[in-house]
Amino acid sequence: MTVYVDDMNAAYGRMKMCHMLADTDDELHAMAATIGVAKRWWQSPEKTSGSHYDIALSKKALAIAAGAIEITWRQAGAMNTRRRVTGELGDPADAVEWVANLRAQRRAQAA
Repeated sequence: MTVYVDDMNAAYGRMKMCHMLADTDDELHAMAATIGVAKRWWQSPEKTSGSHYDIALSKKALAIAAGAIEITWRQAGAMNTRRRVTGELGDPADAVEWVANLRAQRRAQAA
């Protein structure tokens, strides 16, 4: 099981934010607690594209120090898409390609 942080750098007030996601919600919440992020900041899959926290870059540094793996925002989005389809995040190394293949299959089926 793994926790991931992406390279998004979006403004939220004076802060810069990124996403933190994990293989399981238990692991995601455990990392949030470790780095001092309250569970009330959790973005549930019912409300967003997938289970994650939006965290400040200062918290990202703490997450990396605690073992989180850095990924790109494209990988994070692709991994969330894969989780919606298969139930698992999968490997960030092939996530973008996996989604491209999924979209190609869907286009072929629609044709």
